[in-house]
Amino acid sequence: MATGGKMRVKSVPDVKFCLMFRCESLSVPVMRRVLGDTLRGLGVDDESVYDILLAATEACTNVLTHGGRQVRGYAVVTSLGAVGCQVEVADDGDGVTPHDATEPVADPQQVPLAQLPESGRGLAVMRACVDNVTLDSRPGHGTVVTMRKHIRWSSDAPLRQLRAAS
Repeated sequence: MATGGKMRVKSVPDVKFCLMFRCESLSVPVMRRVLGDTLRGLGVDDESVYDILLAATEACTNVLTHGGRQVRGYAVVTSLGAVGCQVEVADDGDGVTPHDATEPVADPQQVPLAQLPESGRGLAVMRACVDNVTLDSRPGHGTVVTMRKHIRWSSDAPLRQLRAAS
């Protein structure tokens, strides 16, 4: 499912589910538990689950930390296909305006993690855990972080058995 070196989840995933949360600190460990248990239950290997959970935790923590008072809730939408997992974390906030063109902004992909300011590390951590991260934030439309990862399945994965039976 790679195009131009980037993995994409099929347009019709094998499994897709959505978790909705209010913006409160308890939502992050609940998201980790539900998402992790679901991925493991479907047969995603432990290393892939670990990476996905770390990236999703960073994205959800960013909603709570940077979303501001106007963000009342957010969604975590997960899609699983034969070889890939996509997790979108979307808030209902106002979005962000682009930085002033006169202020240089460090690209988290180009700066070593240890040299990033603390507020810039979340995206770098996400990018280290998954194959592709995109951030879409526009004034009036909220913010959506989309993370894609090529995954491996355990040999007894229910989805693998379902595909073999079809």
